[in-house]
Amino acid sequence: MSETAVLNKTEAVLPTSVFISELVKQWRAQDSYGTWEGKSDAELLEPYVVDKEKRKEIPIIADPDPETLWRVELFYNAVGLAIERQTGVMVSPMMKMSHEGFGKMVLLAGRLVVINKQLRDVHRFGFLTFDKLAEEGDKLVEAGVAMIRQFPEVANYG
Repeated sequence: MSETAVLNKTEAVLPTSVFISELVKQWRAQDSYGTWEGKSDAELLEPYVVDKEKRKEIPIIADPDPETLWRVELFYNAVGLAIERQTGVMVSPMMKMSHEGFGKMVLLAGRLVVINKQLRDVHRFGFLTFDKLAEEGDKLVEAGVAMIRQFPEVANYG
């Protein structure tokens, strides 16, 4: 599904996928002052990698910080934009989150819910590797595209 490519200025490896490309674009778009220009794509996406050692450092129960919530939003925004690019149908994300890190993310196309995801323990949001990040993102994109193709009249309504 995703083949691996070595990126510029770093030894870190990012998988090549539609989702990863969209996620990098999301991050780059947030950099209005050029602060991250010198950073590689892998360095930008590094906060999404939460390996076993990092996960042990995160408390089991905690409130998510604003930066983590922002990363979750960018993740699902990238999913929505990748779905949009493949289908031509505008996809809008909506997230409702409690201060304890429990909530729901939905991606809507017209009147169609293309992704409906329960979120738990958001303060621990992350993936073991870049490959797992790409795999989860690509899986959500494929599911959203399939939903729009199954119900195009509902997705194109409005």
